[in-house]
Amino acid sequence: MLDGKKVRLRAYHKEDLETVVTLINDPDVKKLLTPGIPFPYTLEDENKWYESISGNSTGLYNFAIETLEDSVYLGGCGINSIDWKNSVAVIGIFIGRKDYWGKGFGTDAMEVLIDFIFDQMNIRKIRLNVFEFNVRAYKSYLKCGFKVEGTLKAEIFRDGRYYDEYIMGLFRDDR
Repeated sequence: MLDGKKVRLRAYHKEDLETVVTLINDPDVKKLLTPGIPFPYTLEDENKWYESISGNSTGLYNFAIETLEDSVYLGGCGINSIDWKNSVAVIGIFIGRKDYWGKGFGTDAMEVLIDFIFDQMNIRKIRLNVFEFNVRAYKSYLKCGFKVEGTLKAEIFRDGRYYDEYIMGLFRDDR
């Protein structure tokens, strides 16, 4: 377990899966996560994902995010891919409980994940993508030190219009 100021990153438990499916299928949450057409995520899908993350033979890590104060499951974060040759990790995060949005829980979780990647995995660069309309996440990533490295213009179609997708990066030396 990895503790921050507000959150703890821990391994996923089987008991988390139903909550994950409920949170991830909320339309407000779903539109922030996937570039494709939002489609319901099933418990079967989540079980398959859960089975695929057991054991860390791939070097990828997925963490459940819970509050330090009362262990409320908030969402998840982790490393989606690693380029070991070039020492670059691609990450993602979601906070599914809307009543916790805008209160620093996601930023704290991101800072804990960043520390883990740089200090325990010896990675030199972390990369992520964020949609233009996800302003809360964008501001959080800037607080954590990420910088925009590129913009995919009009990349994401949501709610009747096209939005940009930002590619952001953070180097260990820039912390």
